[in-house]
Amino acid sequence: MLSTEDDILRAAEAWRREGRAVALATVIETWGSAPRPVGSHLLIDEAGGFLGSVSGGCVEGEVITEALDVIGDGRPRTLEFGVADETAWRAGLSCGGRIRVFVERVD
Repeated sequence: MLSTEDDILRAAEAWRREGRAVALATVIETWGSAPRPVGSHLLIDEAGGFLGSVSGGCVEGEVITEALDVIGDGRPRTLEFGVADETAWRAGLSCGGRIRVFVERVD
């Protein structure tokens, strides 16, 4: 079962209390067909562990990779995935939708 958004935010607090470095990815905008709604979260730790979902398929792998960079340098990023991109098939959004995901380190 997919964790609720509240579960993910509580986990972010718990992971930080445990001393884990973490980033939070949030769906901030969607167009057309998108697997997860605005406000969906994906929590990522410095080891690549994660909880939640912002999309599906390879998009999550791309978001996790970017999140590890965000954890490392502290600079937030806004990512966009969609069929207009040449990476749409690789990223798993061949369904015709686009999403924007904001990734930030949780301090």
